[in-house]
Amino acid sequence: MRYRTFGRTGWKISEIGFGSWAIGGSWGPQDDNDSIAALKRALDLGVNFIDTAQGYGDGKSERVIAQVLKSRKAGAAEKVYVATKIPPTPDGAWPPSPYDRAEDRYPEIYLRERLERSLRDLQTDAIDVVQLHTWTRAWNRDPRPLETLRKFQKEGKLRAIGISTPEHDQNSLIDLMRGGWLDSVQVIYNIFEQEPQAEFFPAAKENNVGVIVRVAFDESALTGKLTPQTTWTQGDFRNNYFAGDRLTRTIARVEKVKQAVGDAEPSLATAALKFALKPQAVSTVIPGIRNGQQAEANVAVSDQPPMTDELEQKLRGHRWNRAFWYAGK
Repeated sequence: MRYRTFGRTGWKISEIGFGSWAIGGSWGPQDDNDSIAALKRALDLGVNFIDTAQGYGDGKSERVIAQVLKSRKAGAAEKVYVATKIPPTPDGAWPPSPYDRAEDRYPEIYLRERLERSLRDLQTDAIDVVQLHTWTRAWNRDPRPLETLRKFQKEGKLRAIGISTPEHDQNSLIDLMRGGWLDSVQVIYNIFEQEPQAEFFPAAKENNVGVIVRVAFDESALTGKLTPQTTWTQGDFRNNYFAGDRLTRTIARVEKVKQAVGDAEPSLATAALKFALKPQAVSTVIPGIRNGQQAEANVAVSDQPPMTDELEQKLRGHRWNRAFWYAGK
Protein backbone atom coordinates (compact mmCIF):
# COMPACT_ATOMS: atom_id res chain seq x y z
CA MET A 1 0.00 0.00 0.00
CA ARG A 2 1.21 3.48 -0.86
CA TYR A 3 0.43 6.42 1.39
CA ARG A 4 -0.13 10.08 0.55
CA THR A 5 -0.19 13.25 2.62
CA PHE A 6 -3.69 14.43 3.48
CA GLY A 7 -3.34 18.12 2.83
CA ARG A 8 -2.43 20.47 5.66
CA THR A 9 -3.17 17.83 8.30
CA GLY A 10 0.09 16.10 7.42
CA TRP A 11 -1.52 12.69 7.96
CA LYS A 12 -0.18 9.83 5.88
CA ILE A 13 -3.25 8.03 4.59
CA SER A 14 -3.64 5.03 2.32
CA GLU A 15 -4.20 6.00 -1.30
CA ILE A 16 -6.92 3.34 -1.42
CA GLY A 17 -9.45 4.07 1.28
CA PHE A 18 -12.62 2.27 2.34
CA GLY A 19 -15.91 3.60 1.01
CA SER A 20 -18.62 2.41 3.39
CA TRP A 21 -21.94 3.43 1.87
CA ALA A 22 -22.85 -0.14 0.87
CA ILE A 23 -22.25 -1.56 4.33
CA GLY A 24 -24.87 0.86 5.62
CA GLY A 25 -27.49 0.16 2.97
CA SER A 26 -28.98 1.45 -0.30
CA TRP A 27 -26.90 -0.94 -2.44
CA GLY A 28 -28.97 -4.09 -2.21
CA PRO A 29 -28.78 -6.85 0.41
CA GLN A 30 -25.66 -6.68 2.57
CA ASP A 31 -24.75 -9.18 5.27
CA ASP A 32 -23.11 -7.64 8.35
CA ASN A 33 -20.64 -10.51 8.49
CA ASP A 34 -19.48 -9.60 4.98
CA SER A 35 -19.17 -5.96 6.01
CA ILE A 36 -17.06 -6.83 9.03
CA ALA A 37 -14.89 -9.18 6.99
CA ALA A 38 -14.41 -6.49 4.34
CA LEU A 39 -13.30 -3.91 6.89
CA LYS A 40 -10.95 -6.29 8.66
CA ARG A 41 -9.36 -7.48 5.43
CA ALA A 42 -8.89 -3.93 4.16
CA LEU A 43 -7.23 -2.87 7.41
CA ASP A 44 -5.00 -5.96 7.36
CA LEU A 45 -3.85 -4.96 3.87
CA GLY A 46 -2.86 -1.46 4.91
CA VAL A 47 -5.98 0.66 4.47
CA ASN A 48 -6.01 3.33 7.18
CA PHE A 49 -8.70 5.70 5.88
CA ILE A 50 -12.43 4.98 6.12
CA ASP A 51 -15.15 7.26 4.77
CA THR A 52 -18.69 7.01 6.10
CA ALA A 53 -21.77 9.15 6.73
CA GLN A 54 -24.73 9.37 9.05
CA GLY A 55 -26.97 8.83 6.04
CA TYR A 56 -25.48 5.42 5.30
CA GLY A 57 -28.15 3.28 6.90
CA ASP A 58 -29.13 5.94 9.43
CA GLY A 59 -25.86 5.46 11.31
CA LYS A 60 -25.48 1.73 10.66
CA SER A 61 -22.27 2.16 8.67
CA GLU A 62 -20.72 4.18 11.51
CA ARG A 63 -21.71 1.56 14.07
CA VAL A 64 -20.24 -1.33 12.07
CA ILE A 65 -16.99 0.62 11.68
CA ALA A 66 -16.87 1.29 15.41
CA GLN A 67 -17.41 -2.40 16.14
CA VAL A 68 -14.49 -3.42 13.94
CA LEU A 69 -12.12 -0.73 15.17
CA LYS A 70 -12.92 -1.52 18.79
CA SER A 71 -12.16 -5.21 18.21
CA ARG A 72 -8.73 -4.34 16.82
CA LYS A 73 -7.58 -1.84 19.43
CA ALA A 74 -6.34 -4.37 21.96
CA GLY A 75 -3.27 -5.45 20.03
CA ALA A 76 -3.04 -3.02 17.15
CA ALA A 77 -0.71 -0.05 17.00
CA GLU A 78 -2.27 1.15 13.75
CA LYS A 79 -3.86 4.57 13.41
CA VAL A 80 -7.03 4.45 11.35
CA TYR A 81 -8.52 7.74 10.19
CA VAL A 82 -12.29 7.99 9.95
CA ALA A 83 -14.21 10.64 8.04
CA THR A 84 -17.97 10.99 8.40
CA LYS A 85 -20.61 13.34 7.01
CA ILE A 86 -23.49 15.29 8.51
CA PRO A 87 -26.50 15.80 6.22
CA PRO A 88 -28.48 19.05 6.09
CA THR A 89 -31.80 19.16 7.91
CA PRO A 90 -34.36 17.00 6.09
CA ASP A 91 -36.88 19.83 5.59
CA GLY A 92 -35.56 20.94 2.23
CA ALA A 93 -34.10 19.92 -1.10
CA TRP A 94 -31.07 17.70 -1.68
CA PRO A 95 -28.79 19.25 -2.70
CA PRO A 96 -29.83 22.49 -1.03
CA SER A 97 -31.60 25.07 -3.15
CA PRO A 98 -29.92 28.43 -3.88
CA TYR A 99 -32.82 29.93 -1.91
CA ASP A 100 -32.06 27.92 1.22
CA ARG A 101 -30.35 29.65 4.12
CA ALA A 102 -27.34 28.01 5.71
CA GLU A 103 -28.63 28.76 9.20
CA ASP A 104 -31.83 26.83 8.38
CA ARG A 105 -30.21 23.74 6.84
CA TYR A 106 -27.16 23.53 9.12
CA PRO A 107 -28.12 25.42 12.32
CA GLU A 108 -25.62 25.24 15.17
CA ILE A 109 -27.87 23.31 17.57
CA TYR A 110 -28.57 20.75 14.84
CA LEU A 111 -24.88 20.38 13.94
CA ARG A 112 -23.99 19.85 17.59
CA GLU A 113 -26.68 17.21 18.04
CA ARG A 114 -25.58 15.45 14.87
CA LEU A 115 -21.91 15.60 15.83
CA GLU A 116 -22.66 14.10 19.24
CA ARG A 117 -24.63 11.36 17.52
CA SER A 118 -21.66 10.42 15.31
CA LEU A 119 -19.32 10.51 18.31
CA ARG A 120 -21.60 7.97 20.01
CA ASP A 121 -22.04 5.76 16.97
CA LEU A 122 -18.31 5.78 16.19
CA GLN A 123 -17.51 5.27 19.90
CA THR A 124 -14.89 8.00 19.98
CA ASP A 125 -14.17 11.32 21.70
CA ALA A 126 -13.02 13.04 18.51
CA ILE A 127 -13.65 12.38 14.82
CA ASP A 128 -10.77 12.77 12.40
CA VAL A 129 -12.75 14.45 9.61
CA VAL A 130 -16.28 15.84 9.82
CA GLN A 131 -17.73 16.74 6.44
CA LEU A 132 -20.94 18.50 5.53
CA HIS A 133 -22.61 16.01 3.21
CA THR A 134 -23.64 18.58 0.63
CA TRP A 135 -23.53 22.31 -0.03
CA THR A 136 -24.73 25.17 -2.21
CA ARG A 137 -22.69 27.97 -3.74
CA ALA A 138 -25.25 30.39 -2.29
CA TRP A 139 -23.60 30.02 1.13
CA ASN A 140 -20.03 30.81 0.10
CA ARG A 141 -20.22 34.48 1.06
CA ASP A 142 -21.28 33.62 4.61
CA PRO A 143 -20.35 29.98 5.39
CA ARG A 144 -21.75 29.92 8.92
CA PRO A 145 -21.87 26.12 9.20
CA LEU A 146 -18.10 26.04 8.71
CA GLU A 147 -17.67 28.62 11.46
CA THR A 148 -19.69 26.30 13.69
CA LEU A 149 -17.49 23.32 12.81
CA ARG A 150 -14.42 25.41 13.61
CA LYS A 151 -15.91 26.04 17.03
CA PHE A 152 -16.35 22.31 17.58
CA GLN A 153 -12.81 21.77 16.31
CA LYS A 154 -11.48 24.10 19.01
CA GLU A 155 -13.45 22.08 21.55
CA GLY A 156 -11.54 18.97 20.45
CA LYS A 157 -14.60 17.20 18.99
CA LEU A 158 -13.12 16.93 15.51
CA ARG A 159 -9.70 17.26 13.91
CA ALA A 160 -10.39 18.36 10.34
CA ILE A 161 -13.25 20.03 8.46
CA GLY A 162 -14.49 19.07 5.01
CA ILE A 163 -17.36 19.18 2.55
CA SER A 164 -18.56 16.55 0.10
CA THR A 165 -19.35 18.27 -3.20
CA PRO A 166 -22.88 18.66 -4.53
CA GLU A 167 -22.85 16.53 -7.67
CA HIS A 168 -24.30 19.23 -9.92
CA ASP A 169 -21.88 22.02 -8.89
CA GLN A 170 -18.64 20.55 -7.60
CA ASN A 171 -16.73 23.75 -8.29
CA SER A 172 -18.79 25.52 -5.64
CA LEU A 173 -16.10 24.51 -3.13
CA ILE A 174 -13.24 26.25 -4.93
CA ASP A 175 -13.77 29.64 -3.26
CA LEU A 176 -13.98 27.94 0.14
CA MET A 177 -10.64 26.20 -0.47
CA ARG A 178 -9.04 29.46 -1.49
CA GLY A 179 -10.53 31.14 1.56
CA GLY A 180 -8.90 28.64 3.91
CA TRP A 181 -12.18 27.20 5.18
CA LEU A 182 -11.55 23.56 4.35
CA ASP A 183 -9.00 20.95 5.41
CA SER A 184 -10.49 18.38 3.02
CA VAL A 185 -12.87 18.04 0.12
CA GLN A 186 -14.65 15.01 -1.28
CA VAL A 187 -15.19 15.06 -5.02
CA ILE A 188 -16.46 12.86 -7.85
CA TYR A 189 -13.68 12.08 -10.30
CA ASN A 190 -13.54 9.23 -12.79
CA ILE A 191 -12.99 8.45 -16.45
CA PHE A 192 -16.37 9.97 -17.31
CA GLU A 193 -16.37 12.87 -14.81
CA GLN A 194 -13.17 14.85 -15.38
CA GLU A 195 -14.27 18.43 -14.67
CA PRO A 196 -12.21 18.62 -11.42
CA GLN A 197 -9.04 18.73 -13.55
CA ALA A 198 -9.89 22.26 -14.70
CA GLU A 199 -9.92 24.26 -11.43
CA PHE A 200 -10.81 21.98 -8.55
CA PHE A 201 -7.60 19.95 -8.30
CA PRO A 202 -5.29 22.93 -8.85
CA ALA A 203 -7.12 24.89 -6.13
CA ALA A 204 -6.84 21.98 -3.70
CA LYS A 205 -3.14 21.57 -4.38
CA GLU A 206 -2.39 25.29 -4.16
CA ASN A 207 -4.22 25.58 -0.84
CA ASN A 208 -2.93 22.30 0.65
CA VAL A 209 -6.39 20.74 0.97
CA GLY A 210 -6.76 16.96 1.25
CA VAL A 211 -8.75 15.41 -1.62
CA ILE A 212 -10.98 12.35 -1.23
CA VAL A 213 -12.14 10.95 -4.58
CA ARG A 214 -15.47 9.14 -4.64
CA VAL A 215 -17.39 7.34 -7.43
CA ALA A 216 -14.20 6.13 -9.15
CA PHE A 217 -16.23 3.25 -10.62
CA ASP A 218 -19.14 5.50 -11.67
CA GLU A 219 -21.47 3.64 -9.30
CA SER A 220 -20.25 0.23 -10.59
CA ALA A 221 -20.36 1.03 -14.34
CA LEU A 222 -16.57 1.24 -14.67
CA THR A 223 -16.07 -2.20 -13.15
CA GLY A 224 -17.26 -3.48 -16.54
CA LYS A 225 -19.72 -5.89 -14.95
CA LEU A 226 -23.00 -4.29 -16.03
CA THR A 227 -25.04 -5.69 -18.93
CA PRO A 228 -28.33 -4.57 -20.54
CA GLN A 229 -30.00 -7.30 -18.43
CA THR A 230 -28.63 -6.03 -15.10
CA THR A 231 -31.32 -5.32 -12.49
CA TRP A 232 -31.20 -4.28 -8.86
CA THR A 233 -33.41 -4.94 -5.87
CA GLN A 234 -35.96 -2.41 -4.68
CA GLY A 235 -34.33 0.40 -2.73
CA ASP A 236 -30.99 0.05 -4.46
CA PHE A 237 -29.55 3.47 -5.30
CA ARG A 238 -28.61 2.33 -8.80
CA ASN A 239 -32.24 1.93 -9.88
CA ASN A 240 -32.39 5.72 -9.95
CA TYR A 241 -28.85 6.36 -11.11
CA PHE A 242 -29.32 4.18 -14.19
CA ALA A 243 -32.98 5.06 -14.77
CA GLY A 244 -34.55 5.08 -18.23
CA ASP A 245 -32.03 4.55 -21.03
CA ARG A 246 -29.03 5.43 -18.88
CA LEU A 247 -27.93 1.83 -18.38
CA THR A 248 -27.73 1.06 -22.09
CA ARG A 249 -26.08 4.39 -22.84
CA THR A 250 -23.54 3.82 -20.09
CA ILE A 251 -22.71 0.28 -21.22
CA ALA A 252 -22.02 1.57 -24.74
CA ARG A 253 -19.61 4.15 -23.32
CA VAL A 254 -17.95 1.59 -21.10
CA GLU A 255 -17.28 -0.67 -24.07
CA LYS A 256 -15.37 2.14 -25.74
CA VAL A 257 -13.34 2.66 -22.57
CA LYS A 258 -12.54 -1.06 -22.47
CA GLN A 259 -11.24 -0.85 -26.02
CA ALA A 260 -9.08 2.13 -25.10
CA VAL A 261 -7.59 0.33 -22.11
CA GLY A 262 -6.97 -2.88 -24.05
CA ASP A 263 -4.34 -5.01 -22.35
CA ALA A 264 -2.53 -2.02 -20.81
CA GLU A 265 -4.12 -2.81 -17.42
CA PRO A 266 -5.22 -6.11 -15.84
CA SER A 267 -8.90 -5.06 -15.81
CA LEU A 268 -11.20 -2.13 -16.41
CA ALA A 269 -11.72 -1.77 -12.64
CA THR A 270 -7.97 -1.52 -12.14
CA ALA A 271 -7.76 1.12 -14.85
CA ALA A 272 -10.61 3.07 -13.24
CA LEU A 273 -8.87 3.20 -9.86
CA LYS A 274 -5.50 4.08 -11.37
CA PHE A 275 -7.09 6.88 -13.40
CA ALA A 276 -8.65 8.31 -10.23
CA LEU A 277 -5.29 8.07 -8.43
CA LYS A 278 -3.33 9.76 -11.20
CA PRO A 279 -3.77 13.48 -10.29
CA GLN A 280 -1.15 14.71 -7.83
CA ALA A 281 -3.79 16.58 -5.86
CA VAL A 282 -5.61 13.36 -4.91
CA SER A 283 -4.96 12.08 -1.39
CA THR A 284 -7.09 8.94 -1.45
CA VAL A 285 -9.69 7.13 -3.55
CA ILE A 286 -12.55 5.46 -1.66
CA PRO A 287 -14.13 2.63 -3.70
CA GLY A 288 -17.08 0.94 -2.09
CA ILE A 289 -16.01 -2.35 -0.52
CA ARG A 290 -18.57 -5.00 0.45
CA ASN A 291 -16.56 -8.15 1.13
CA GLY A 292 -13.07 -9.46 1.62
CA GLN A 293 -12.57 -10.26 -2.06
CA GLN A 294 -13.36 -6.69 -3.09
CA ALA A 295 -10.99 -5.41 -0.42
CA GLU A 296 -8.17 -7.54 -1.82
CA ALA A 297 -8.86 -6.54 -5.42
CA ASN A 298 -9.03 -2.80 -4.70
CA VAL A 299 -6.02 -2.69 -2.39
CA ALA A 300 -3.92 -4.67 -4.88
CA VAL A 301 -4.10 -1.72 -7.28
CA SER A 302 -1.88 0.31 -4.96
CA ASP A 303 0.86 -2.32 -5.24
CA GLN A 304 0.94 -2.07 -9.02
CA PRO A 305 2.76 0.53 -11.14
CA PRO A 306 0.75 3.74 -11.66
CA MET A 307 -1.13 4.29 -14.89
CA THR A 308 1.12 5.49 -17.69
CA ASP A 309 0.84 9.06 -18.91
CA GLU A 310 0.04 7.70 -22.36
CA LEU A 311 -2.98 5.70 -21.19
CA GLU A 312 -4.25 8.54 -19.02
CA GLN A 313 -4.03 10.86 -22.03
CA LYS A 314 -6.02 8.37 -24.10
CA LEU A 315 -8.72 8.05 -21.41
CA ARG A 316 -9.11 11.81 -21.13
CA GLY A 317 -10.96 11.59 -24.43
CA HIS A 318 -13.74 9.58 -22.75
CA ARG A 319 -15.00 12.32 -20.44
CA TRP A 320 -18.79 12.53 -20.53
CA ASN A 321 -20.71 15.65 -19.53
CA ARG A 322 -23.96 14.42 -18.04
CA ALA A 323 -25.13 17.48 -16.09
CA PHE A 324 -28.10 16.53 -13.91
CA TRP A 325 -27.63 12.78 -14.10
CA TYR A 326 -28.25 12.32 -10.39
CA ALA A 327 -31.74 13.77 -10.51
CA GLY A 328 -33.28 10.65 -12.04
CA LYS A 329 -35.40 10.49 -15.17
